[in-house]
Amino acid sequence: MLIAEDLLLLLLDDDSGKLTHASYLDTAVGGALLVELALVDALEVVKSPGMWARAKVVATPQPAPADDALAAALATVSEKERTAQDLVGRLGKGRRDQLLERLEERGILRREEDKVLGLFPRRRWPAVDSSHEAAVRRELGDAVVRGATPTERTAGLVAVLSAMGVAHRVLDREGLATGEVRKRAKAIADGDWAAKAVKDSIAAAQAAITATMVASTSAATSGS
Repeated sequence: MLIAEDLLLLLLDDDSGKLTHASYLDTAVGGALLVELALVDALEVVKSPGMWARAKVVATPQPAPADDALAAALATVSEKERTAQDLVGRLGKGRRDQLLERLEERGILRREEDKVLGLFPRRRWPAVDSSHEAAVRRELGDAVVRGATPTERTAGLVAVLSAMGVAHRVLDREGLATGEVRKRAKAIADGDWAAKAVKDSIAAAQAAITATMVASTSAATSGS
C-alpha cells in the first residue's frame, strides 16, 4: 500500500464513499507520491545558486520501484529538474482514480456510479473492508495522540496530513484540542526521523502542498 492510498482511505467517508477535501486532493496525492519517493531515496532537492531561483527536485540513480504508480511518478521526476510545487501537480493529475481502482481490486472499496438529478455522473467509493484503514488510524493515533515513536512511513503520512491541515480531522483526538493535534503533527513532520536529504525532500513536498492549497483558496475567494 502506498502512502497516497492510505491518504485516500483516510479522506473517504466509509459509508457514503464521498471524498473530503476534493479541491486539493490531486495535489495532496502528488505530494504523497513525492514523499514516498523520498523515503526510498529515489529523489533529492538541489538548491539553486541564484538568489530568487527555487530549489529543484531531481531523481537519484535508483532502480525503478516495483509499484507501477510509484514507478510512473519517478519517471516524471526523472524527465528534468522541476520545483516540488510543479511536481505535486504533475504527479497527482489523474492519479486519484487509478489508486481508488487499485483499492477496489484489493476488495477494500466498492465502486458506485449514479447520476445527480438524473444528469450528472457521480462516482463514489464506499468501504468494503476497513481493517487496513483501521490499522493506519491506530498507528497515526499512537504517534500523534499517544506519543509513540512513528515509523518513517507513518511520519511521512503525518507530514502530508500536516501540510493539508487535516490531521485533527482524521484522528480520534481522545480529548485533545484541535490546535494541540496540529502542533503534534507538525512536530512529527519536522522531527529528526529521517536523513537530512530525505527530510529536505519531504519538507519541499509539504511546502508545495500548502502553497498550492493557499493559491487555490485565494483564487476561489477572488473569483467569488
